Amino acid sequence: MTDDYDVPENAESYECRYCGRPFAREEWLALHRGLDHPAQLDDEEVAAFRAAHDAEESELGVFRLRALGALVAIYFCLLMIYALV
Repeated sequence: MTDDYDVPENAESYECRYCGRPFAREEWLALHRGLDHPAQLDDEEVAAFRAAHDAEESELGVFRLRALGALVAIYFCLLMIYALV
């Protein structure tokens, strides 16, 4: 399956050597390879996938904590508004 990707000429991109899909970041390419082509990876690519996956999980954990904090703050504010009105 070949898809046409609209990549600007002057944009830096990283292309998957297995399927030709371009990515804007090297970390995204490593995640793609690990998820879509796991059987074809060498040791270096597996290590890059694991590092990118760990970084992504860490960022996701921080996002979840911030989202929970925002929801608690909104709930508390709405509860106080309800109590005052």
